[in-house]
Amino acid sequence: MVKDLELWDIICGGPHVPIKKLEKTRPMVPKDIKEYSDIDRKVVEKKYCAKKILVYGIGTDEYNRVSACDTTEEIWEALQTAHEGTTKVKQSKIDMLTTEYELFRMKDDESIQICTPYSHPS
Repeated sequence: MVKDLELWDIICGGPHVPIKKLEKTRPMVPKDIKEYSDIDRKVVEKKYCAKKILVYGIGTDEYNRVSACDTTEEIWEALQTAHEGTTKVKQSKIDMLTTEYELFRMKDDESIQICTPYSHPS
């Protein structure tokens, strides 16, 4: 369970890039792979594991959508957008369905007929 939670955090939280400070006044920069500590290696390993799980768990169509993504966060966002749509698309769908529901009416030639499990409408 803990492993799953850590992988999920990596997927949603974005990539971990081990960084170092060059000097006191210099900005932080990514470490060279040769400079990784054991902890850095474990975190990066988890990042690759999370990416592998996402990529192996999808079909060909989804793979084509995410093959250019570099991080698990990018993959997850691409899959969410493909299957749920962007926020604007989702709101548009909600508005459309709400309008459809509000306009739902019985037509003049329709009637309500109650059917029991053992009877059929005539």
